[in-house]
Amino acid sequence: MSKSKTRTGPSIDSIKAKEREKLSFLARMEYKKMITYPLAVFLIALILLAISFPPLGIDLNGGVVVTGYGVDANPDELAKYVSDKIGVDVRVERFTGVQSTGVRVYAPAGTDPVRIIRVLKERYPNAEYIHSEVQPTFGKIAQQQGIRALVFAFLAMAAVVFLFFRSLVPSLTIIFSALSDMTIAVALMGIFGIELTTATIAALLMLIGYTVDSNILLTTKLLKRKEGSVEEAYLSAVSTGFTMSTTTLGALFVLWLVSTNQTIDNIAIVLIFGLLADFMNTWVLNAGVLKWYLTREARGGRV
Repeated sequence: MSKSKTRTGPSIDSIKAKEREKLSFLARMEYKKMITYPLAVFLIALILLAISFPPLGIDLNGGVVVTGYGVDANPDELAKYVSDKIGVDVRVERFTGVQSTGVRVYAPAGTDPVRIIRVLKERYPNAEYIHSEVQPTFGKIAQQQGIRALVFAFLAMAAVVFLFFRSLVPSLTIIFSALSDMTIAVALMGIFGIELTTATIAALLMLIGYTVDSNILLTTKLLKRKEGSVEEAYLSAVSTGFTMSTTTLGALFVLWLVSTNQTIDNIAIVLIFGLLADFMNTWVLNAGVLKWYLTREARGGRV
């Protein structure tokens, strides 16, 4: 009686071994390079922010929004048409809903929404129009509240990190990594013309949690290891961290692809920008600082 042989796929251990082999070049990288490259990217992001800061959305800057239900038009062409007619630069955004489609026309504060509706009716007389307005005063209040929320979230995160590790250099590196992630994300928003709104501020707040999570994983693995080398602890952390981050990135990318809502699109893309920056700041910058820190500590140096 012959025994049938079953073919099995690669084991989990072999998959992890292949992942570690692919990422081993990071573990072998000199810590000076690991620190220098991300710092250079951070400085470039600061320069980009100084040159091209993201435009403020209507909810932060004040303005007028006219929504036309049933309007089927090219946003760029319609924006040029309305701008030429009323003498004010406007931005047009197309939306697709479950029950209706249409466009939203965004204009600066002080623009008469009735004029915009009148111009739109010349081309689309059968569409339904509504408008809303945000006064500059309320926009300023929203700006202050958004900045306050970011500052308080950062301070709370810093306090928790210091209480957990009770060590200056690793704690400051985690805080700086989170700051760099947010800076790079905002700089990319400026490059791609994504507006800074209450929704994207909320995305930046979520980014603090996402990025600090991976940094704490790495720092804990390296500082509190009981046996094994720093490289082994790093590879263990990076294989887990990459899996966590790539699954989150995959979910956000799918959300961005399938979403028909501009607000959701902006939240997803800001988080994608931040998580991509976090790959560099966690697994290169933070790892490089920790290598230097542990080397100095092993030699009896004070840091």
